[in-house]
Amino acid sequence: MRPSIFKKTVLATNIAILLGSAVSISAVAADVAADAAASAAPENIEKIEVRGMRASMKASVNDKRFSDAVVDAVTAEDIGKFPDGDVGESLGRIPGVAVNRQFGQGQQVSIRGASSQLTSTLLNGHSVASTGWFDQQAIDRSFNYSLLPPEMVGGIQVFKSSQADIAEGGIGGTVIVKTRKPLDLDANSVFLSAKGDYGTVSEEIDPQTSGLYSWKTEDEKFGFLVAGSLDKTQYQRNGIESLLGWGEIVPTTFQQDRERTAVNAAFQYRPTDNLEFGLNLMSLQLDANNANTSIFLFPTQQGENTCLKKNAAGVCTLVEHTGKGGFAWAQTWARKASMSSDTIDLDFAYQADAYKLEGRIGKTKAEGGTDITSNYGQSIGKPEDFAGTYDATGDVIGINIANNSFDASDFNGQLETAGWALKKQPNTDEESFATFDITIPVELGAITSFKSGISYADHDVTQTTEAAQSSNIVAKDASAYYSGTMSSGAGFTLPKPIFDNMINDAYAAIDGFTLDKSGYGTLQEKNLALYTMATFAGEGVRGNFGLRYVSTDVESDYYAFSKTGTYADGLSTDKASYNDVLPSVNIAFDLASDLILRASAAQVISRPNYADLFATSKLPGFNDGTPGNEKKVTGSVNLQPFKASQADVSLEWYFSGEGLFAATYFIKDVSSFISTREKLNQQIGIEDPNLIAAGGSTCGAGIYDCWTVSENYNANGGSIDGIELQLQDSFDSGLGYSVNYTFADASSPAENYADRVGVFSDSSKHTVNLVGYYEMDDFSARVAYNWRSEYMMRELPGFYGNREHQAYGTLDLSASYNLTDYLSLTFEVVNLLEEDSVQKGVSPVDAEGVISEFKDNYPVWSFDGEARYKLGVALRF
Repeated sequence: MRPSIFKKTVLATNIAILLGSAVSISAVAADVAADAAASAAPENIEKIEVRGMRASMKASVNDKRFSDAVVDAVTAEDIGKFPDGDVGESLGRIPGVAVNRQFGQGQQVSIRGASSQLTSTLLNGHSVASTGWFDQQAIDRSFNYSLLPPEMVGGIQVFKSSQADIAEGGIGGTVIVKTRKPLDLDANSVFLSAKGDYGTVSEEIDPQTSGLYSWKTEDEKFGFLVAGSLDKTQYQRNGIESLLGWGEIVPTTFQQDRERTAVNAAFQYRPTDNLEFGLNLMSLQLDANNANTSIFLFPTQQGENTCLKKNAAGVCTLVEHTGKGGFAWAQTWARKASMSSDTIDLDFAYQADAYKLEGRIGKTKAEGGTDITSNYGQSIGKPEDFAGTYDATGDVIGINIANNSFDASDFNGQLETAGWALKKQPNTDEESFATFDITIPVELGAITSFKSGISYADHDVTQTTEAAQSSNIVAKDASAYYSGTMSSGAGFTLPKPIFDNMINDAYAAIDGFTLDKSGYGTLQEKNLALYTMATFAGEGVRGNFGLRYVSTDVESDYYAFSKTGTYADGLSTDKASYNDVLPSVNIAFDLASDLILRASAAQVISRPNYADLFATSKLPGFNDGTPGNEKKVTGSVNLQPFKASQADVSLEWYFSGEGLFAATYFIKDVSSFISTREKLNQQIGIEDPNLIAAGGSTCGAGIYDCWTVSENYNANGGSIDGIELQLQDSFDSGLGYSVNYTFADASSPAENYADRVGVFSDSSKHTVNLVGYYEMDDFSARVAYNWRSEYMMRELPGFYGNREHQAYGTLDLSASYNLTDYLSLTFEVVNLLEEDSVQKGVSPVDAEGVISEFKDNYPVWSFDGEARYKLGVALRF
């Protein structure tokens, strides 16, 4: 067992406790303590009836106020009335929480400066299996919130401090998503909703529908609920990508037909007042077929190149290209992709006179990835089309050339599916889980109860890559694969792909599949946790303290890679284990009836990403059509988890029913960190056909076995410290507001990252939320602005690499009007100002293993911002 290490976090906590103890508790009126103790009872929180924005704010404030831990909450105003049309976006309104937006949605969240991969997400108290649909993203532990329709969510709690009875896994924090229960709703509750969703880039109107029905018996002993949602979206992302090392500037269009289906069924049975059973079934499905069409411009082929900026080594990093012509290649990656997540969860609770028993068993399983990946490409246009200026001196590459509009007739030859690109990459993620808790009320001085429990989870992850064998590839005229045109990045117009034709011809060309041993790996992780926690309450003080013991066994099956450059015929297995003891304490001092001083301290862990634990040696750049990005990536089950000691102290003033001012100081000292090191120009015994075609490599002319070898290891971590400021209130006039600001200084040694940028992934130093609303009997309106400063996005060894996302702000609007007592009209706008996503390569020029476009502030990626408008009707009774 590794030692538990408390550093400066303990000092911060002790100071907070001493300050709190210095307050004369006897000066606090006795009725204040009694009211606080009574209010802390969970029953009182549940009695809050949520109707409208103001009541929703009150429910969230009460959730924070009466919790022993440091908690913020988002509460649905009513059935189907979550504050935002995206769960991730609503989380981003909470102080200390930042949203990572990819492909137009709030997919993942980071908390208090920690990476999104260090955020634990639980559905009704248990983990949810999740995979991705995109073959360029690694398998990690973060939950993809784009799977979860907001109509199905009753509320969300964000635990920023830890306590012993909450499952380990979140250094940043733990997000608990709560679905609705039938016994909490009126019998025959009905909700139906239909919306039209318009995107300013796709210029398509897409349907969104959802519904819920809940019923219970008159004696409230049995109830059931069924809810469903179906969204269809034709999403389009236009942008510019670059491959500076090969002289390429790439206007690109990503199109995706998304179909999200979600079904939730919940049952409750309460045979006596003391005994209750629950069954919850959740099925989430996202079909994500997509086509990524690009035109690769090679301005360096002809003309003149003017160097506008050189680095310290004298290498030109910013070039303005001018000339009489050039060369271009157009291609489309067509992928048939999907992901799903299914969960079954059975729980019970029994309340006896002297104890309370609670338990939960269940299983969650996810499948996802690409069913088929194909590529179609050919040179396009004439040299004179590309005469002009290519300017990479700003944040976004500027392209001003003779012709930027192309269709199928501009291809310079026939097209066929590229045999080297044909493959499928299915992934699975599965967990069986069980928990059992007992709570015993006691009267031992200030201690009011002891709670102990045990939990067990058996987690299995499998990644697979299967390469297609093809002999029936047929070349066809471009008109067989493209029809019409579409907008693209940098003002370009590109041929519009016919997705079905591309996928059908890809399947027709395939004779069968063979397992790519470099892309296969399994991971089995068995986690056992034991905990005990004491809750205490006295005159003007309350809280909890406890210990959580965690034991983890990990093993990975893989095909061993030999020194001769071949893979073994049979599987090998690597095994490892570790354990930890995680203490925690939370204290709340009721300084006055409306003033609370909190302090907390804990040790927390986040387990390594699955992609880092696979013992497989992967070759992500092998024969992918791009010479120079050959990599060998090896994981290890011996990686220890991220580990941190953390503490915070806060002062909260509840000056009205919905009014709150809070100031919090937090600190995290990360003692264990998972890092990546890379070695350039290594021979591993495999020659890459891309290098053979290029005639050589950086290892030398005629050398085709030339790789960057990447491996993970445990390094010293970093530290995160910051402040949160929060102010909110509402008025009888119907006006209300919420404002918060977070400062997070999340530094880590630069050598912990291949890009040599010493800051945690996904961490913005500054985050601001401004929300204002107006609400009367039949009308409500809300405007919300979220802004975050620049942050690092890290996807090495994947194609998109490590880059810095520039500061980003989005303005969202929503409004609702009640046409009748049961029927309402809704209107929403997301990203009204159409904020662009701008990403730059910021690695220093001497960073090894980082290709040139990710260095020295080069404008590596940029994507056009899209506003989405939603108009709908909702029926409730």
